[in-house]
Amino acid sequence: MSATTELPPFFDPTRAGDWSYRPDTARLRAVAETWRGRIGTADGRRTDLLLIDLQRDFCLPEGALYVGGRSGRGAVEDTARIAAFIHRNLGVLDRIVPTFDTHTPLQIFHQSFWIDADGRPPAPFTVITEEMLADGAYRPSPGVLELLPREVAAEGRAWVERQLLHYAGSLARQGRNALIIWPDHCLIGSEGHAMPGLVQEARLFHAMVRGVPTPIIIKGDDPWSESYSAFGPEVPDRWDGGRLVKPQDDAALLELLRADRIVVAGQASSHCVRWSVDDLLDRMRALDPALPGRVFVLRDCMSAVVALDAEGRPIAELDFTPQAEDAFARWAELGVHIVESVQPMAEWPR
Repeated sequence: MSATTELPPFFDPTRAGDWSYRPDTARLRAVAETWRGRIGTADGRRTDLLLIDLQRDFCLPEGALYVGGRSGRGAVEDTARIAAFIHRNLGVLDRIVPTFDTHTPLQIFHQSFWIDADGRPPAPFTVITEEMLADGAYRPSPGVLELLPREVAAEGRAWVERQLLHYAGSLARQGRNALIIWPDHCLIGSEGHAMPGLVQEARLFHAMVRGVPTPIIIKGDDPWSESYSAFGPEVPDRWDGGRLVKPQDDAALLELLRADRIVVAGQASSHCVRWSVDDLLDRMRALDPALPGRVFVLRDCMSAVVALDAEGRPIAELDFTPQAEDAFARWAELGVHIVESVQPMAEWPR
C-alpha cells in the first residue's frame, strides 16, 4: 500500500479556522478529472474513515460549542490535519463516513427544555443531577409536554418529571457523564450544523476522484436523550420499562464492521468520539475479541472538551482531558491502534 505524498493545488491549511470558507465544487471536479492517476494504490483491504461530528459548531472558534482543548486551538489544528490526511491517502481510503450531531432547541441538554424555580432557563454548562430534580431546582418547561408519547400524554407533567428523574439517575448508575446543559449547537439547518469548509472540501474531492458514495450518519435528534455516541442514545428507556428513544439504525454500524480497517477522527475525544468508539468496540468484541485490532484512532485529529472561565482558564470540573486520555489507554489495552495522522499508513500495524 502506498499513499500519495502530493497535496492538491487548492488545499490551503490556513483556511482550517475560517468560518466563511466554502469549497469551490466546480474547481474540485476539474482537478479530480486530472488527479485519478496520481493517487496511491491500496493493498486490497477495505479502509473506512469515520469522521465523528466534524461540524462548524465544534470545529471553529465562532462555533457554539468550539472544542479548543486546553490550547484553545485544538479543533482548528485537528481540522487541518484531517483534511491533509484525506488528501494524502485518497487511494487508500475507500469510504469516508461522517456523523452529524443534529439538534433542535427543545432537547434535554438545551436551555429551552428546562426552567428553575423562578421560571428562568439554566445557564449553559449547568450540571443537572437527580438530587437537584428531586429538590425542585429545575423542572421541564411547558413546551416539553408537547413531546410526550401519545400513549402517556394524558399523564402530563407527572409522567415527564418521573422520566427526567429516571434519566438523571440512570446516567449516574451507569457511570455516564452527568446531564450538562450545553449551549444551543448543531441546530439543523444552521451554519453550525455543516462541516468546516476544509474537511468538506477533502471529503467531496475524495468522492469525485474515487467515484464513490458519500454516506452520512445522523445522530442526536431525539429530544429525550443525549446521544454522544453515533450508535445509540445515553438513556433509551422509560421509567415504566418501555422504550422512549427510537433505536438507532444499525445499518451504518453493520456496514462499518465490514471494513478491514476503521480509522477514527473527530470531535470531541472526551465525548462523542469516546462514546462512539466504546459502542463500536462493544459490538466488535461481542462478535470476536480480536476485532478491535481493526480500529485505528488518529490521536492528533481530535481534542477534548475544555470549558473556560471569563479569564480564559480551564474550569476544573468541565475539563474533560483526563477522560479522553483514559479512553486512549483503555482502547489500546483492547487492541486498538493509537496512531498519528502524519505517520504513513504503510507503516501502521497490519
